[in-house]
Amino acid sequence: MVEFRLPDLGEGMEEAEIRRWLVRVGERVTAYQAIAEVETDKAVTEITSPVTGRVAEIRVGEGTRARKGEVLVVFEEEAATAATTATTARSATTEATVAAGGATAQAGGGVATAVTPATRAASGGRRRVLAAPAVRKLAFELGVDLEQVPPSTPEGRVTLADVRAFAERQRTAVTESRSEPAPPVAVAATANGAQPQPGAVPEAEEERQALTGLRRRIAERMERSWRSIPHATAFDEADGGALVALREALLPVAERRGLRLTYLPLLVKLLIPVLKEFPIFNASLDEERREIVYKRVYHIGIATASPEGLLVPVLRHADRLSLAQVASELERLVEGGRRRTLGLHELTGSTFTLNNVGSFGGSSGTPIINYPEAAILAVGRLQEKAVVRNGSLVARPVLPLALSFDHRLIDGAQAGAFLARFKELVENPQQLLLDAV
Repeated sequence: MVEFRLPDLGEGMEEAEIRRWLVRVGERVTAYQAIAEVETDKAVTEITSPVTGRVAEIRVGEGTRARKGEVLVVFEEEAATAATTATTARSATTEATVAAGGATAQAGGGVATAVTPATRAASGGRRRVLAAPAVRKLAFELGVDLEQVPPSTPEGRVTLADVRAFAERQRTAVTESRSEPAPPVAVAATANGAQPQPGAVPEAEEERQALTGLRRRIAERMERSWRSIPHATAFDEADGGALVALREALLPVAERRGLRLTYLPLLVKLLIPVLKEFPIFNASLDEERREIVYKRVYHIGIATASPEGLLVPVLRHADRLSLAQVASELERLVEGGRRRTLGLHELTGSTFTLNNVGSFGGSSGTPIINYPEAAILAVGRLQEKAVVRNGSLVARPVLPLALSFDHRLIDGAQAGAFLARFKELVENPQQLLLDAV
């Protein structure tokens, strides 16, 4: 027997949640075959089998968290000679069964395996569905059982279109069933003795749902940050007129290069010189050794909304990138974050986080620090406001700013100076040209 333990997933990750098992007890697997999808604080990834053999026991169920080094699954390992014999036997069985037209072949890793009644019985009556990881992820999100989805390809592989079509049929069937008149239901008298109307079904007063997956990670990280870090927040507003003008001037050039230039790349480039001028904001506190750790790199976390919750993709070495490179990389990271396709290294290691709440219509808010960083800056939606200029009331585009900081490391005066400097650059963004990379 071979015990397979949760491996080191990198970046100091000590635990992960089993999101979905891709194998069943009794099923035969080959070395390096994907056996499960696991979700860490940041990413969803597949883990593979270390041996060729048969699944003897699954010890951690779906939706359950496991610590690094904990036994996830136990395999009955096959000897090299036995594996060779089994492969030959399977090949012969496949040829015979396909010739008889009585089985569906599965192609995996270049080897065709026949799915016969016997093999289905050995694996608990369930077949191993041929589907790419993206297809399995979509099925999980839509609540679709892949084993029920008819494949549209000749080799029996389920596609994204197959899953979507099956999910649509399910929704249609549920809608039609709900539209049919419900039979009378006998119900008990209410507490005050009144009898409900015949056929009426009492509505549920509450519904419970397990806190799992990314939503659970977010909850835990927010709790840790709020409990560990004494937060304080400073607010200000910047005149965004010059920023709007600069973007409009650069847009034609960016479009010719195929770049989508939003305000976010400009804000990132304006942020870097401020972090260099105030290094305590690009630092963290080592709580065990009680030391301030000043970071000499500028990895900017970009808070991004995904269908399952908030992610923070990391723009690495932002100080070494040109404005065009920042725009291109941000577009890739934000899209990857929304699709949950980023790797762990692209979601960890930030030194300061920028939260553009204006991207989803927010005007302002109090951001929570991305632990263990020292601060986070939230920028709101650019909107016209009445302001006084030279004694006259005029309409100007105003950019709300909110800076949350670790009060153990940073005082209010430092936060005020940081915001004032950033505000100065936003109102005079031409200074970017002096430090352009």
